[in-house]
Amino acid sequence: MSAPTPTEDRPTEPTATTSTPPAKSSKLSKLSKLSRSSAVGRPHAVWALPGVLFFAFFAVVPMGLAFYLSFTSWDGLGDPRPVGLDNWRKLIDDDRMVQSLWLTVLLTAASWVFQTVIALLLGVWAAGRQRNRAVLSAIFFVPFLLSSTAIALLFYALLDPNFGIIRENILGSSSGAFLAIVFIGGWQFIPFHTLIYQGGARQIPEVLYQAAAIDGAGRYRQFFSITLPQLRHTVTTSTVLLVVGSLTYFETVLILTKGGPGTDTAILPYLMYEAGFKSYDFGYASAIASFLVVAATGLSLILVRLTGFGSMRSTREGM
Repeated sequence: MSAPTPTEDRPTEPTATTSTPPAKSSKLSKLSKLSRSSAVGRPHAVWALPGVLFFAFFAVVPMGLAFYLSFTSWDGLGDPRPVGLDNWRKLIDDDRMVQSLWLTVLLTAASWVFQTVIALLLGVWAAGRQRNRAVLSAIFFVPFLLSSTAIALLFYALLDPNFGIIRENILGSSSGAFLAIVFIGGWQFIPFHTLIYQGGARQIPEVLYQAAAIDGAGRYRQFFSITLPQLRHTVTTSTVLLVVGSLTYFETVLILTKGGPGTDTAILPYLMYEAGFKSYDFGYASAIASFLVVAATGLSLILVRLTGFGSMRSTREGM
């Protein structure tokens, strides 16, 4: 028999268990949570700080100042004088406010119908993988890159009854001026909404179309039974952006019609401009601006609530 080694005769020492202090344990827990958050690609909240500061400085602060000025009387010089609810009472009793509100609602509805139908069809078409569709989509996106002022000046020259391409005074009639504003807004912003629908259509699983084709569904049946239902949240996104954009539409009206003929195209943003920079009643203009902010926010929340957009969990349409 072999002699036992020294390690075999040595008695086994009990293993000492070290306890981690509570403070150190909490730090380790936070570090592990942070590492897990980084592992799944979730950035730390500090990365949102520049965006939050930018939004606060250029959006929240100006809105707060406008809301404050809506309770004052100010002509742009001197100090604002508090007047209580006088500007808001004037807002309710003003006949031009009622007319401008109706024109704004009508412009929003007409723009939604015109832009949504065309952008939806073009977006679904552009979602194809053919190279010619990508090239045409890039060309079609060019109008959105131009400024609203440049586009308004371009169409103002084109619609001139003396030197334009149409020898009729379209902007001289109420219906012609209104339809011109709707068309020009669509010409500029349809490419943007087309891009939204193109991205949404490309996220629809191809297996849905393959199953529909096996069942004998044609192209039109696939569009109304698969594409359109799967794009419902994309339609909501586009609608919210379009509604907010219509409520702040200003440059085209100012350059193209100046609210005319008469006051037939004087929408709310133009009425706000007239109150502030023609009548120098910045208190009343601030009341109109505050009303626009509240209206745009309220309509957006209602649309999100009614369409179920807030309960959407998947980031991909149809999944």
